[in-house]
Amino acid sequence: MSRIGKKPVAIPGGVTAAVNGQEVKVKGPKGELKHVLVDDIIAKLDKGEIEITMREDTKRARAMWGMSRTLVANLIAGVTEGFTKKLDITGVGYRAAMQGSNLQLQLGYSHDISYPIPQGIQVVCPKPTEIVITGIDKQKVGQVAAEIRHYRPPEPYKGKGVRYAGEFILRKEGKKK
Repeated sequence: MSRIGKKPVAIPGGVTAAVNGQEVKVKGPKGELKHVLVDDIIAKLDKGEIEITMREDTKRARAMWGMSRTLVANLIAGVTEGFTKKLDITGVGYRAAMQGSNLQLQLGYSHDISYPIPQGIQVVCPKPTEIVITGIDKQKVGQVAAEIRHYRPPEPYKGKGVRYAGEFILRKEGKKK
């Protein structure tokens, strides 16, 4: 039994939510988001809360119950506060800068990498070795961060590359004579 799914999602002040069949729409001060729930899950709106329940008790419904509740909670958190991911760049000559609506990355290749920023995502480079990604959709923010990190993931010998802020890289010892 899902302990997360049992808990209703509270709707804070300044946020309006609407449940239309399987679609949950949330509108807040930062923007508007919607999510379509799977058929095994039912969403009900009452007294400033969204309650997520299973249509019938099946293995798939139990698996989707807690996840669906978390996705709805992320919609509400996104339109009220938004989400942020920070990336750190480590390495001699490795840097990032914004150039119009593209992120220019110099990561030790013979060419610069130009990453186009998707709509609904803001990217800021406060320092040449730091990238801050913000947006209201948690999935989009995480996907953009993962794509940028994918260009040069941190390597275990010198630790060079793009890493999430606070990420621990297990360092290996180099070869000995």
